[in-house]
Amino acid sequence: MEEKKTKHGQPEHVVIRFSGDSGDGMQLTGNLFSDTAAYTGHDLSTFPDFPAEIRAPQNTVAGVSGFQLHFGGTKIYNSGDLCDVLVAMNPAALKTNLKWAKKGATIIVDVDNFEPKALEKAGYSSNPLEDGSLAAYRIVKAPMRMLARETVKDLGLDTKSADRTKNMFALGMLLYMFDKPLEHTYSYLDIKFSKKPIVAEANKKVLKAGYDYADTIEVLQSKIHIPQAKLPKGKYRNITGNIATAWGLMAASEKSGRPLFLGSYPITPATEILMELARHRSLGVKTFQAEDEIAGITSSIGAAFTGSLAVTTTSGPGLSLKVEAMGLAVMTELPLVVVDVQRAGPSTGMPTKSEQSDLNLALFGRNGEAPMLIIAAASPADCFYAAFETAKLSMEHMTPAILLTDGYIGFGSEVFRIPRMADLPEIKPPLAEPNSEYKPYRRDPETLVRKWALPGTDGLRHRIGGLEKTDIYGEVSTDPLNHEKMVKLRAEKVQRIAKVLPLQEVFGETEDELLVVSWGGTFGAVRNAVEECRKEGLKVSHSHFRYINPLPLNTRDVLSKFKKVLVCELNNGQFVHYLRMNFPEIPYLQYNKIQGLPFTVSELCEKIKEVIK
Repeated sequence: MEEKKTKHGQPEHVVIRFSGDSGDGMQLTGNLFSDTAAYTGHDLSTFPDFPAEIRAPQNTVAGVSGFQLHFGGTKIYNSGDLCDVLVAMNPAALKTNLKWAKKGATIIVDVDNFEPKALEKAGYSSNPLEDGSLAAYRIVKAPMRMLARETVKDLGLDTKSADRTKNMFALGMLLYMFDKPLEHTYSYLDIKFSKKPIVAEANKKVLKAGYDYADTIEVLQSKIHIPQAKLPKGKYRNITGNIATAWGLMAASEKSGRPLFLGSYPITPATEILMELARHRSLGVKTFQAEDEIAGITSSIGAAFTGSLAVTTTSGPGLSLKVEAMGLAVMTELPLVVVDVQRAGPSTGMPTKSEQSDLNLALFGRNGEAPMLIIAAASPADCFYAAFETAKLSMEHMTPAILLTDGYIGFGSEVFRIPRMADLPEIKPPLAEPNSEYKPYRRDPETLVRKWALPGTDGLRHRIGGLEKTDIYGEVSTDPLNHEKMVKLRAEKVQRIAKVLPLQEVFGETEDELLVVSWGGTFGAVRNAVEECRKEGLKVSHSHFRYINPLPLNTRDVLSKFKKVLVCELNNGQFVHYLRMNFPEIPYLQYNKIQGLPFTVSELCEKIKEVIK
């Protein structure tokens, strides 16, 4: 990406990457810097990148945990490509993450950890801090471990506890470097360790020591001032996609008047949605941590039958286990939200790595004819609105729905403007009235939606279950003509949702040389790449898909106005195959990445230029 400067010669945006052992607290360090950046008026996007091993051997490449932050005074769409500053707490972190550093980047290392044994474990034959291999970078060799121990020696902490504070030393250095206050981190530490005041005091002292150390060393003499972002007035916070998803579901519960029930089994990277919702019992949220994936979804189907906004959360392997019960939700025509935070597969795959791997499963992975509404969130903050809208459409159209997010946006974070509840649209579930002339499969002639009969309501007794039912009356039936009719009605009901969906939009010209198509969590990188290419005069536009099934009504019209359509996705071509099924006449090209990593803007720009030129 082109590096922009302010009129004072300062960068408009910066990428920082924190890396170290799994026990070095890099995720916490990155999150605390991100929170401070958000508090001080910057837009941002983050990318946590950590191993699946619970605790790999210390100082090994397998145990390296990373956290990347992109923040600035302009709109930030993604977590950045190469970093301007790399923090490496040990040799393994340097070896693993050096490829993500720009030439000329500042690399801050804990020199105390660059010992012969640690270098050998990381695969170095010589010390990179001394052999000249890092000549293209600015190296800051800080004795973090020694200075952290020295700072807290009067507090009586043991050596192990003292060493745990060294991540605060690194954080203090970065806060000084970018002219950020310490107070926000102080407040967090006071709350986090309210029952262990000596631990809070130790971390605060080491944080200040890192800040003061950066003030004294010549290489960091001049602070970097990143301008504030021009954001609309409102209340903001830094939020991860998983927490935003949980909040969106709670907002939908409040707007619909339906109690929220979540039945789920913990699975990376979706567990945080269950954890967040479990914190809000005071708001009437009910959570059930089931013994397995099947119990999770079937408990939610039971809750949907009783009139709850029913949700279950999972990732790819868990979605595979839920498919029979998803068919039951289709057959019973009950509202149900299935949140799939996608990760790399197949099977267990790479549990902590992100991928758009489950689209085929979401579209086609059920026995019989069992179509479901499918929506894909675009960013961490968008998870709030995508979750709200999925719940709204599921309830109003009496159909189960899948919300696709992924590990990148689920674990990642960005600045979120908290909406007012009054500004969110109404949700009107089609509840059956007591003692009405109720028939379980009598449908609205326009939407084909059946009424939602709550158990115990006078006059609404009816039969429900997984066997095929007769149209209107809901009696068990194996009549072939009735079965065909019901299958087509259920499919048509989902397709008619397109009538209430927004039309597909295009960024750029609506008729040109090349249209770049994306869906889900790839939005930020693709939009940035298209913007960069358009600034260079290339005839390229961007259309990002949120609504997967049904597709927006004008999809064919949008795609057909371009000479070439390049579909970019983090899988082997699942969405482009789906588009080919629906609109085979369009000249599709595809660009796929299956590495457990998000797209970089630079590789997308390279592909766009290759296609056009």
